[in-house]
Amino acid sequence: MEETKLQMLEPKTKVGLVIVLTGRGKGKTTSALGMALRAVGHGMKVCIIHFMKGDMYSGEQTSIKKLAPYVELHLTGKGFCGIQGNPYPYKEHRANAQEAIRIAQEKIFSGQYDLVILDEISNAVRLKLVDLPQVIELIDGKPPLMHLVLTGREAHEEVIRRAHTVSEVNEIKHAFRQGIEPQKGIDY
Repeated sequence: MEETKLQMLEPKTKVGLVIVLTGRGKGKTTSALGMALRAVGHGMKVCIIHFMKGDMYSGEQTSIKKLAPYVELHLTGKGFCGIQGNPYPYKEHRANAQEAIRIAQEKIFSGQYDLVILDEISNAVRLKLVDLPQVIELIDGKPPLMHLVLTGREAHEEVIRRAHTVSEVNEIKHAFRQGIEPQKGIDY
């Protein structure tokens, strides 16, 4: 079978975008991971930092390892603070989120990455595990050509104001509300 040559688009002006994925619906992290997959297809280097997740296995962890050396993953969280019987104290959640901020600063300001994803950072801000000025510093100080994706519910107005693209994922219906447990490969 003959391989078809596909047209490759190249922007006239390159810009490092700030993208916010927010809302109460399912799919914010999945959308960000889709961008990571797309970036790898262009030979770009990606860093993903999970601010809340990390205490439970998710299939994305194994699949991301298969994308090495293009994608690097940092699991810093201890689960979702204050919900679903999470056993860790607030102080521990805050310390882990602060470690995630330190890693984000190191990775963003290193200039080694084309795309950095800060997963669930909006939740971390809302829960005061991370301070808004810390997030603003990351956005305002990022290298001009690096893309930055921030996910999580209820993104702060200041973060939205600084973004180039904001998408809101709204829940219309969710299996969990029908008593269906999270499903392997779909929900985690």
